[in-house]
Amino acid sequence: MALTLRSSISFIIQKETKVLKTSDDVPATVSFAKFRPSFRLVAKNSMQEAHHTHENRFNSEARRNDKWEKVHAPSVAHNHDHSKRVPVFVMLPLDTVTMGGSLNKPRAMNASLMALKSAGVEGVMVDAWWGLVEKDGPLKYNWEAYAELVQMVQMHGLKLQVVMSFHQCGGNVGDNCSIPLPPWVLEEISKNPDLVYTDRSGRRNPEYISLGCDSIPVLRGRTPLQVYADYMRSFHDRFKDYLGSVIVEIQVGMGPCGELRYPSYPETNGTWRFPGIGEFQCYDKYMKASLAAAGAAIGKKEWGGSGPHDSGQYNQFPEDTGFFRREGTWNSEYGRFFLEWYSGKLLEHGERILVSAKGIFQTSGVKLSGKVAGIHWHYRARSHAAELTAGYYNTRHNDGYLPIARMLAKHGVVFNFTCMEMKDREQPDFANCSPEGLVHQVKMATATARVELAGENALERYDANAYAQVLSTSKSDSGSGLAAFTYLRMNKRLFEGDNWRHLVDFVRSMSEGGRRVRLPASDSHGSDLYVGHIKGTREKHTQEAALV
Repeated sequence: MALTLRSSISFIIQKETKVLKTSDDVPATVSFAKFRPSFRLVAKNSMQEAHHTHENRFNSEARRNDKWEKVHAPSVAHNHDHSKRVPVFVMLPLDTVTMGGSLNKPRAMNASLMALKSAGVEGVMVDAWWGLVEKDGPLKYNWEAYAELVQMVQMHGLKLQVVMSFHQCGGNVGDNCSIPLPPWVLEEISKNPDLVYTDRSGRRNPEYISLGCDSIPVLRGRTPLQVYADYMRSFHDRFKDYLGSVIVEIQVGMGPCGELRYPSYPETNGTWRFPGIGEFQCYDKYMKASLAAAGAAIGKKEWGGSGPHDSGQYNQFPEDTGFFRREGTWNSEYGRFFLEWYSGKLLEHGERILVSAKGIFQTSGVKLSGKVAGIHWHYRARSHAAELTAGYYNTRHNDGYLPIARMLAKHGVVFNFTCMEMKDREQPDFANCSPEGLVHQVKMATATARVELAGENALERYDANAYAQVLSTSKSDSGSGLAAFTYLRMNKRLFEGDNWRHLVDFVRSMSEGGRRVRLPASDSHGSDLYVGHIKGTREKHTQEAALV
């Protein structure tokens, strides 16, 4: 089975072929072009960065006259000049590190990184799973697989974004493997189920530790915030020589899926289905105690007794409930009290973790980022019900994203947002969606707060229309474009013929500042990047294989 990637970012004079072995000890052929003599490649040892040295800037006249296309790889995490390039990163598979703590298919990963580099990609993103790294016990960290990956990324001249993933993998959109929280944490949860988020019916969600116990020493003498800080400090100490050079961004996990939100729409066991409104997650004893204190503080003890009684169930629609309907309780004095408390607790949680991360990484030269979910369903309804249950107090009368943007700006943290690839007309009418309206609102909030905005696609997309939508979002004459974009995700389908061409086209367009630059179907010099994973005999028309 073979994978052929025809790249238009060619600079071929002659080809040279190297043979790698995959993790299955099956030869993988990688053919790539040599560089023109004027385009000098400086190679260092595997512990140093391989980089290209050449002019970074070309004027338009030179670009027209120059027949050879050049790939450049600036060593920046994000773009500060919105009129210029938008760096593109690619998310690595969720199971890049195995449950045994080793790098998954390292030889295949090496070949894949080579292909991404050839496409002009800035770097890759990987989840540093709490459930893998601190699996063996409190303060017992195993970073070895990540160290191997960092060195491999460096060898190819790529950059790395690392997610501090304090959540479980499994049970959400796109999750294709299961990585629970560390066993010793699960043991504590079994003793005290109130350590995790809980809905009104008492259903517990083990995806992430409840923010209600952030400052309580419930994890064998440490608070969750202390555990997160110790984890990040350990990462910092292990990779300090790579921070700011190879590792250019730390995305700080602050909730399920690494996002600053409550787990209001869990897919596990069919609990929630799109486009349900979800449910409030404030019924563990720690959250209930906080709500009671908030009610008592304003002389409304009865308001602090419980969450809204009329907010419905996971798969209902706004108009099915007393709380979220057009003239519902959400817009009453009680509703405003509850929503301010619920969203305020989430904002405080995020800020506490980010302050900790800032103290650990502030002199290391890395960017810090925080991810916010793109909850676009029922966005056109007055109450924005699905956003409210997730913790974003965003309604027809209240901007829920500006407070988040201002908090992130206060600490110099990049605002990372999803659903950048979606168009309103692609969504079902009954779901009252508006991803474009939501993205526009977030862009305005980040511009007002003067915080950098980076983007991701929410769902796996490989078509030109999705890329075109991201391109449209990334550019802005008013300074509210994207500072960077991370593509979800590297897998088998990405390397298939048309899908790969669309990615190469997209990366080139983003390098031109979001201008739509259509690449030719094949370049005039006949160059190919050929990455083959060969098993048995070749077939004339085979399905391209994934490298990872």
